[in-house]
Amino acid sequence: MSESPLFPDRQFAAFLFDMDGTILTSIVAAERVWANWARKHGLDVEAFLPTIHGRRTIETIAGLGLEGVDPEVEARAVTEAELEDVEGIDAIEGAAAFLAGLPADRWAVVTSAPRALAERRITAAGLPLPTVMVASEDVSRGKPAPDCFLLAAERLGHPIADCLVFEDAPAGIAAAEAAGASVVVVTATHSHPLETPHPGIEGYGSPRATADGALSF
Repeated sequence: MSESPLFPDRQFAAFLFDMDGTILTSIVAAERVWANWARKHGLDVEAFLPTIHGRRTIETIAGLGLEGVDPEVEARAVTEAELEDVEGIDAIEGAAAFLAGLPADRWAVVTSAPRALAERRITAAGLPLPTVMVASEDVSRGKPAPDCFLLAAERLGHPIADCLVFEDAPAGIAAAEAAGASVVVVTATHSHPLETPHPGIEGYGSPRATADGALSF
């Protein structure tokens, strides 16, 4: 992040971070697992893989409407495979120091992944585990519904309007917008520009916090 703040006239009560593509990259591992699953079910792997990012596994599978496929059973199988495959998972540049520099009660991870998988990937990337995490099993509607970000703000004890969301995927950006949060787009894993009105960053600098814990970015 540059020394000039992206939101010069704002201070935030809390930062809410998506996980995959935002504080770490697990694209290589995730796409290995999903490609195997897609081939098993006769899908066009190249066309299917771009659809998996930023959404809950069960919703990705259910949305396919595959005959004779139980989304809950298949989602568990995919998650188990992802728990076993953490090769190539790395932190986004600067994320480890950035998160470590934040007050523990002022940030959360908000992910479409199950909690066990999120904790495994965060640890594999060498990042600190958050005090507050909202995972796929914590909400009945995943991104792009706003529920996950609203719940994270509630658990941190701050209004969502006072939170800044860090996201990389269209579904997550839409969820943050629907929740009423400010948004910054992390572009580190993007191969093509994403059309969005929100400011973007490739990596993280140093967090800025006032004496009372208010955050700027």
